Amino acid sequence: MSSPDRPATLQYGPNGFRVITAGKHVNCAVTGEAIALEALRYWCVDRQEPYASAAIATRHLMDEA
Repeated sequence: MSSPDRPATLQYGPNGFRVITAGKHVNCAVTGEAIALEALRYWCVDRQEPYASAAIATRHLMDEA
């Protein structure tokens, strides 16, 4: 059973993600913002990090390069 206040643990792949530990959301790696699993669209497979938006993901990945 998933807990609404506990983040899920995911394994990110190139075409989707797999839930390792049940939860309703993950936290953005940059902002800490909670992202509902059904709204999650952006992540980095290499870093295994979720992002709240395309702009946040792009900025973070460009800053780290």
